[in-house]
Amino acid sequence: METLQTILEAVSSGYITPETARSKIKAMGYESVAEFAKIDHQRQGRTGFPEVIWGQDKTSEQIAQIMEVMSKHQSVIMATRVEVKIYEEIKQIIPNLRYYPIARICALGNPKSQEIFGKITILTAGTSDLPVAEEAAITGELMGFPVQRLWDVGVSGVHRLLNNRHLLDEADVLIVVAGMEGALPSVVGGLANCPVIGVPTSIGYGASFGGLSALLAMLNSCAAGLGVVNIDNGFGAAILAGQILRTAARIAAKSKL
Repeated sequence: METLQTILEAVSSGYITPETARSKIKAMGYESVAEFAKIDHQRQGRTGFPEVIWGQDKTSEQIAQIMEVMSKHQSVIMATRVEVKIYEEIKQIIPNLRYYPIARICALGNPKSQEIFGKITILTAGTSDLPVAEEAAITGELMGFPVQRLWDVGVSGVHRLLNNRHLLDEADVLIVVAGMEGALPSVVGGLANCPVIGVPTSIGYGASFGGLSALLAMLNSCAAGLGVVNIDNGFGAAILAGQILRTAARIAAKSKL
């Protein structure tokens, strides 16, 4: 894949003309797929991770076409919220496609390990929160980060969390996934010495309002250092965790100069 750096180096070395470089840079912006998608090839350079396909409400043919275009430019391609039936249809077109059924993620390629220190630790309040938590976990792994999982440690049996206190003490960034009343991120936020990302889920009885109660509880938490993403947004939480770790590594590198 050509990057802006390789194009500029080619101009500097005299291998291509500035006019050719201009056309290449212009083409780097995005690439159309039929009439239904425009692929942002510069996303990784800006954010550290390539564009990801939102699979829900797309047809298997649309996802397959987008993946085939992305595979010419990206080492890792992933689509979120893909049901098993759609996956099976895509696999007929792309045989080497992988599927993570709990997370509902399809992926191609293998991530490179991040050349930075840091691990993403993910907790769930209950087993029913696993689909959202696994979406975060698989996203983190596809970004190249090591991921630590700790499931079913909600506040209704808080001793389960406290028995694993060492994992909180060792964590670099925490993602805490909870439905119902959404209390777990507040408890973790009061114990942890690193950034905590709360992920409300739509799990709960009627008055949980599809995750709204958990969302509001997390937003109103008195625990300092707690950030909150949208309901069921495990993917967004993992991307944010990766950004935190990359920023910390960048600051550490600057301090050594």
